[in-house]
Amino acid sequence: MPPPTKPAPVEITRAGDRDVQIRWNDGRTVVYPARFLRMACPCDHCVDEMTGRRVLQESSVPLDVHPLAIEPVGRYAISLRFSDGHSTGIFTWEWLSHLAAELGQPASAVTTPNNPH
Repeated sequence: MPPPTKPAPVEITRAGDRDVQIRWNDGRTVVYPARFLRMACPCDHCVDEMTGRRVLQESSVPLDVHPLAIEPVGRYAISLRFSDGHSTGIFTWEWLSHLAAELGQPASAVTTPNNPH
């Protein structure tokens, strides 16, 4: 039996003017609202490195924040440059798959030929 397939994007596009859409290798298509992604940034400016506690204040993020650029980071993540000037977050495939669960999608629909979902 082949090893399970880790979540990986097949396509990353915009959804409308602000949001990000990812089509995953397990067949899911997830639309990530722009502000949701900004609030979920995992960088050390947004999350305390020692405690893991979120330090980003929701009130400091504009309601209309959106990605100005979506850049690949190797074969494991994307970097988003946001309209509020923030650009240090690296969103790994695993983190984005986890965030999909918060949006009501399966967290990590690992697929194998015998277990399609």
